[in-house]
Amino acid sequence: MAKKVFEVKDLRFRYAKSNVEAVRGISFDVYEGEIFGLLGPSGAGKSTTQKIMTKLFRDYQGEILYYGKDLKNYSNAYYEDLGVGFELPVHFSKLTGYENMHFFSQLYQQRADIDDLLNQVGLLEDKDRMVGEYSKGMKMRLNFVRALLNHPKVLFLDEVTNGLDPKNARIIKDLIQAFKEAGGTVFLTTHLMNDVEELCDRVAFIRQGEIVEIATPRSLKLKYGNREVRVEYFNNGKTETDVYPLDDIGTNKDFLSLIKDKEIETIHSGETSLDEIFIKVTGEKVDA
Repeated sequence: MAKKVFEVKDLRFRYAKSNVEAVRGISFDVYEGEIFGLLGPSGAGKSTTQKIMTKLFRDYQGEILYYGKDLKNYSNAYYEDLGVGFELPVHFSKLTGYENMHFFSQLYQQRADIDDLLNQVGLLEDKDRMVGEYSKGMKMRLNFVRALLNHPKVLFLDEVTNGLDPKNARIIKDLIQAFKEAGGTVFLTTHLMNDVEELCDRVAFIRQGEIVEIATPRSLKLKYGNREVRVEYFNNGKTETDVYPLDDIGTNKDFLSLIKDKEIETIHSGETSLDEIFIKVTGEKVDA
């Protein structure tokens, strides 16, 4: 069984000027080599949890173990293991892309090949341009490179493909998968449910500071979907729809007769989307 990278136990956090806890006793584990998604509406506690786990917030209650050792007992050497790519890129706009990455790489003992990383995200030809001239998508890709500069063991990513066109989003998602396949661990927050479905091994839904579901995307779809098959077929010059129970579908005479005798246009299971599950579990729509 995979090692536990993080064990989060009864985690609580309250901001200084608030009477309400932002995180209310949440517990979960993150395993080595998995992509773990933390999902929820704005203000649910996602970013607060990430900031605690990356030691930006230290005044919390509960316990976080990193490879079995209390996170509070780690020195700043902990950051050698982390790569962080949060939603809003922070770069020096009057330095080039390469100069930015060279500056940040000097903060670490382990250093990846900058040109190789820039090439992987399609920025090598623009490495000598001022970052102030970069588009939003280019800055997002550069932000991802920054997260990989130190050969991290764990990636914390927030809205990592937001603002990217499908081609460049594909590049980033492929790199995340390659990082995982090499044994890396990813902690991901996003509002893009297609990314979640494609990338995440397990997801936790957080609502008002409390975790309300933890499961694989597939098991969530089975739990919240309808066990039925919807068939659209052409009949007497128009499209008609019939619905059949999924249980014992292989021996359902009406279903078998339909697909044998009619011109079938589409067949769909009652599987629900992660967007719909998000709304059911959190009570809110996915943010645009």
